[in-house]
Formats: sequence, structure tokens, C-alpha cells
Amino acid sequence: MLSIMVVHQVDALSYQRLAKEHLWMHFTRMGGFETADVPIIVRGDGCHLEDANGRRYIDALAGLFSVNIGYSFGEEIGQAALEQMRELPFYTNWSYAHPRAIELAAEVASLAPGDLNRVFFCSGGSEAVESAWKLARQYYAARGETSARAALAEPETRHDELVASLHAPPRRYKAIARHIAYHGTTLGALSINGISAIRAPFEPLIPEVRHVSNTNRYHRPPDETEAEFTRFLLAELEQAILAMGPDTVCLVHMEPVQNAGGCFTPPEGYWRGVRELCDRYDILLSADEVITAFGRLGHWFGSEKYDIRPDIVTIAKGLSSSYAALGGVVATERVMEPFLGATSMFSHGITFGGHPVMCAIALKNIEIMKRERILEQVRENEDAFRATLAQLLDIPIVGDLRGTGYFWAIELVKDKDTRETFSDDECEKLLRGYLSDALWDAGMICRADDRGDPVIQISPPLVAGQAEFDEITGILGEVLAGAVQLMRA
Repeated sequence: MLSIMVVHQVDALSYQRLAKEHLWMHFTRMGGFETADVPIIVRGDGCHLEDANGRRYIDALAGLFSVNIGYSFGEEIGQAALEQMRELPFYTNWSYAHPRAIELAAEVASLAPGDLNRVFFCSGGSEAVESAWKLARQYYAARGETSARAALAEPETRHDELVASLHAPPRRYKAIARHIAYHGTTLGALSINGISAIRAPFEPLIPEVRHVSNTNRYHRPPDETEAEFTRFLLAELEQAILAMGPDTVCLVHMEPVQNAGGCFTPPEGYWRGVRELCDRYDILLSADEVITAFGRLGHWFGSEKYDIRPDIVTIAKGLSSSYAALGGVVATERVMEPFLGATSMFSHGITFGGHPVMCAIALKNIEIMKRERILEQVRENEDAFRATLAQLLDIPIVGDLRGTGYFWAIELVKDKDTRETFSDDECEKLLRGYLSDALWDAGMICRADDRGDPVIQISPPLVAGQAEFDEITGILGEVLAGAVQLMRA
């Protein structure tokens, strides 16, 4: 035991030094590690992780809403990767196919709802969103919709063609998303993001995106009915379409359940109305399912749960349970059709999109999910998970619990009666000054976030059961009790 502890200590010191000297972490205040240690995770099993010092933590965030089968299938998935490495370690999908990409595309198409049938692979969620917007933009051009401006730019345009183009609808390139929604960090995906703080450092971004209200009901008028809320949301969306010019909008891009801001579920009739508006104005509806697909909501796709009927779906994370870097865009035959001409193509590509080893891992992940009845377990345990978390509503600082499946958030408030939120300075003190470190010290990894109102996001691996629900709730209860005392001081 002593020798193991010494090794842990030596490794931890070495890793700390190397991390501080060389590693640039994502969305991380690097200056904070001048005096503090870098959290270094070295192994995992089930729903738990272990750091370089030998301390164990329950992962209540599943990595980043993504390690759906948990951490105990590495050997089985590793064997699938090894066999693929021996057979074909890499080949591109640029004008070529290989068996694993073909098999995975067919498997995803078989799981996707409705007529979603064509799969374009990339390396992750941001690339998937970027690809979806590019696909929507080119889709209308491939259908033959051009602009007068484009015609004027061509020196050999004949007079009759130019006159025709002047009467043609403007080229469609604009997108609509929702406030506070996170959709990735590449420049196009970032432009669709509805989070001002992460957009601002990179502006000006790609024009033109407009953001409409999300489906957060907690701060709406208390006497407003669900039907009234739905009518408000749909009227605002239609107003945005009309203000932008319906014949210039190519994409409405939204999550089935919005993550950023804290698990905003849709009111009754919302998705039916969004689909109707997209049909009315001939706009492609894109469902961002980077988080919600592959079991997080108890279905292969959140679009199935809410009958969204999208034209395009973006996927990543749970596709491989993050055992591999893989994402994709799933499209209907209607979206694919303009690209099937003899000289047509989608002018886009990713070197590693559809990587054979990544596809082999994703296929094994889906096989495991089916064998272990992962989706059924989420549906069976959803009510118990919510009921366990609902115990936290007795804490004065906890205002709301919302979500579905294994995808939950609790909103923290200054006053439960008035639902008053915390100021920016109070959020800094509460979330980054206390909660993040306190939860880590108590043995739990989750996310304390204030991209909207302050929330704690809880989204464990889909293999979690009652023991894990109790552990998560127990730690949160102790830490939030400390937060109450801190904010009263």
C-alpha cells in the first residue's frame, strides 16, 4: 500500500509540473493554477473517476454529458479498436468509403426517427453544427436558388439571365437559434451560439443569426398558462423570420432540451408549432442532438421523444460515449436530393470524418447500449432520479429542479418566494468562489454554471442507479447547505 501511495504522489507531482508548463486547457482560467493544483484524472470505472492522488469522485456530468455507458467498457471497446487498427487504421471519406463508416451510417439511420437517412461524419459537436449550417446554406443553392448579387459578380452573365436573377429570391444564408443556447466554438457554430460572453471576444462573427427566447418558464409570469407560453414563443419566432426576410433564412437550429441555462424542456405544442413555421416558410429545421441523442433522454434521439421531425440532426458525444472523437450530421432524403445530381456535391469535408477506428468504437458503443438495455434503464429510473433530486428543493437556495431522463439542472436563487436571482458579483462568489471547489473537495464532478441564471447541472452516465442518485444528492445537499451559510454571511 505504501509503495502505491508513493507512486501516486510522485506521479501527481510530475503531472502537476508538466501540466502547468505545457497544457492549455479548454474554457479554463489558467492563471488560477499559479497557486492551485490542476485537477488530473487518471482512471475511471462505472460512474466514478480517480485523480492522480488516488481520490475518487462521482462523475455527475458524464464527462461533458457524453460518457453515456460509463467508464467500465474500455477493454471491450479497446478490442474493437485494436481489431480495426489491424484491418485498416485509417482511410478518408473524401470520395472513398470503408466498411465501418458504411455500417455506422446504416446503424444511425436505422435508429433515427422519421426519414432521417443520410449521415455525414465529422470529428465532434462543433464540427457537426458547422457542417449543418453549411449544408443548409448550400442546400438552397443546390436547389437552384441564386441571388442577383451573385449574378452581377459573374462577368459573363447574359442580360436575360441577369434580369431573371433580379427577380429571384435572395440567397438563403441566415439562421435562427435561441438565447443562452450553446452550439459549439468553431466560428460558424459560435455565430449560432446564444451566449453573449463566449461570442464577444470573437466578434464580428458570421452574419446573420438572430436569437429568440428559449423555453425557460421559471421566470415567466406566474399566472401564464403553458398554452400561452407556447403561443408567445411561436409568435416571437415567426416575427424573427419575417423581420429577417423568410426567403433569406435557411436554418432554425435548436436543441430538443436546451442545455445551457439549465435543461429547458419544451412546453406542450412548441415543437409542433416550430415545425409548422419551418414548413410555412420553407426553412430547414435542425435539431442539435449533440447531447440529447443516444440515450440521454431515454430515446435514441430526443427528436423522437418530442416528435420534432427535423430535416437535419447534429450528433456527437453519446454516439461513441466519448470513447472516440466522432460526430455527424443526419439528414433527410429531401435534404440529400439536390446533391445527387451527376455534377453536384456538398462542398465540405473533414479529414478524420468517418475515421474507421472511431466508427468501429461507435458501433461497439451502440452494441453495448442495446445489450445492456441502457435506454430502457433511463426510462425506468427517470422518476426515481427526479424524486431523489427533489429532496434538494427543501434547501433555501434551491429554486427550481427541471429536466428529463438523465439530464437535470437545479437553479439557485437569492429568494425562493420572488425567484430573485443573484447579481454577477454574487454569482462569482457563489459559483467560482465556493461551489466549484466545494463540490470537487466533497468528491463530485458536475457543473456550476451562470451562462444564464445560476444553475448546477447534473447529467451522470446512463448506467447510474439509485446508489448513484443518493450519492449525488447527498453531496449536493451538504455543499448547498454550506452555500446557504456563505451567502447569508
